[in-house]
Formats: sequence, structure tokens, C-alpha cells
Amino acid sequence: MPTRAEIEQQVRKATAQDILRRDFIAKLHRYTKRDTILYASGFSTTKETVVQGSLLSIGLMDIQGFMAALKGLKGKQLDLILHSPGGSLDAADQIVQYLRSKYDHIRAFIPQNAMSAATMVACACDEIWMGKQSALGPIDPQMVLPTGGAMRSIPAQAILDEFEDIKKDVLEKPALAAIYYDRIRGYPYGFIKLCRTAIEHSQTRVAEWLEKYMFQKEPDKTKMAADTADWLANDHGSHGRPLGLEIVAGETKLVIKRLEEDQKLQDLVLSIYHATTLTFDTTQCFKLIENHLGKGGYYQAAQQQVAVAAPFQMPTIMPARPPAQPTRPQQPPNPGTQQPVALPQKNPDKTEQK
Repeated sequence: MPTRAEIEQQVRKATAQDILRRDFIAKLHRYTKRDTILYASGFSTTKETVVQGSLLSIGLMDIQGFMAALKGLKGKQLDLILHSPGGSLDAADQIVQYLRSKYDHIRAFIPQNAMSAATMVACACDEIWMGKQSALGPIDPQMVLPTGGAMRSIPAQAILDEFEDIKKDVLEKPALAAIYYDRIRGYPYGFIKLCRTAIEHSQTRVAEWLEKYMFQKEPDKTKMAADTADWLANDHGSHGRPLGLEIVAGETKLVIKRLEEDQKLQDLVLSIYHATTLTFDTTQCFKLIENHLGKGGYYQAAQQQVAVAAPFQMPTIMPARPPAQPTRPQQPPNPGTQQPVALPQKNPDKTEQK
């Protein structure tokens, strides 16, 4: 297997950044004889510092990229290479419904990280392939709130726990109500109920998908699915905690396959991943959804940074970390693609609207 440095040399020699990455994806397709789609975000590359976190995450606009990537594919089996920090629960749900409406069997390949909502997508597959370096993540929802002039992701369960503590304190000492008023007045109407619903839905969806797909042949599939979803939703100390291969395989009944068992398969998957991260590091692209024919959806950031106020968003499932300054997304040139995804233009003088 070529190293990252060797792949970087080949990328820099190529006439276009896309050539080598697409060549590796095509080689994987020829090796497996299955439709192959790469869904990757630049969240673990230099793009984290220049692109708004919500753009790097799974969003409703991604379904357009999958539509472009699936156009013309005729197979009933899919290999999905997945690298994402997570994102919208609703977007993940829509992507799963779309993929499962076409494919009878899906394998998720995790070259490094598929966190939160990306873990949920992986759980809707029939198999999950991981290496020693790979990680899934807890599926507890994160609520994105404006705090101190910036957007911050806070676990929904932590919000509910704090709210119960506040109620208890106020019942015991009514004078504390005035102190806690400023703490909770920023919550929109129905926010506490939304937190409860987000937690319930994340577990429910994962349990449904596991029972229907990965555990479908198991005699005790309903209990297995419920127990696995409950474990993934539990407090693991941190929403962003990486749940590696040994942890997941030891604690759950998920169908986990080891990339190390097939050296050629591992080499191809990791080569695709290295070439993809180099694409993010050396171009303005920050997310791509691409099939083995070199077609799909691509998202590109402008070089000039502009400060755009982020909207209130909920619920979102993504690692909790400080948000980066956003850049204005633009529709990039997409040579060799049939249906590029067009990103909405933003006015830096106005608040961004969803």
C-alpha cells in the first residue's frame, strides 16, 4: 500500500486533483464488483479551520449529492465509504431511506471516523468494515445553541438533566428562580420537549434500522437492536469519544468486519481515504459524494473568509467542539460530473438562513 506521502506526490503530479482519487475508487469497484460511493467531509483536515462546522456535517443538501452519485448505477449491492463528523438526524434518515430503497445489501467502510449521525447511517447497513484505526461514535443528539455570540453544541441529555436540577432547586428555594431565569430564557418555545424527542428518535431510528437490516436474520433481532441502540446512545464520557473496533466488537452485536482480514481491500479503502484528505488539504473542496464512475456532488469554499452569523439549528448530532469561522460556499466547477450540487449563495451582510 502506498503511504500518504507517496500518494501526495502522485496527486501533485496529476493534471487535476480528482484523477488519483477517482482511480482508486474505480479500482475498488473492479475488485468488489459492487457499486461504490464515497461520502467524505473535510472535518479532520485543514478545512476545519476555514469552513463552518455545519457545512462539514451531514445536511439535507447532501441528498442531492447522493442523487447525482446514484444516477446511472444499476447494481443492487453498495459499498459506502464513510468519513463524517455526523450532522442532522433528519438528513441521515433521508439518506438511509434513499439508499435502502435502491440497494438490497450495503457495506459501510470506515477508514477513520464515522461519528454520531454517520454512525447511525453505518448502523443502517448490513455490515460495517473497520480497521484498527477506525472509530464510530455515540449517537446522543447535540443541540446547537447560540452562546456568547457563537454557536455551541450541547448534549440534549445534559440540557434535560440541568433543567431537572433547576426545577428541584427552585422548588426548594424559590428565590433562585431569578438567578436561573437568565440561564434558560434563551431557549425557544418547546425546546425542552424537542430535546426529549431528539433523544427518543435517535435511538428509535437506529433500533429500527438494525432490526430491519443488520439483524434481520437473528431470532432475537428486536432485543438485539434495542440493546445496541441503547448502548450507542448512552453516556460514554464524551459525545466525541471514538469507539474503536475492539470496543464496538466487544460491547455490541454489530456485524463488524476487520479490514486487516483482506489486505488488498484495506489498501484500496485507505488509499481512497488518503487521496480524499489530500484533495481537501490542497483544494477548496470541503465535502464530496462520488461514485466509481467519477460522478456525484461536490462542495467548495471560497478562498476569502467572510463572517456569517449562523442560524439557530436543532436537532443536530455532531461532535461538540468550538465552531470555526465560516466561509461563503460556492458551486465549484465539476469536470466529469453530470449533476453537481449547487450550494446556496450567502449574503455576508445578513444572517444566514436555512
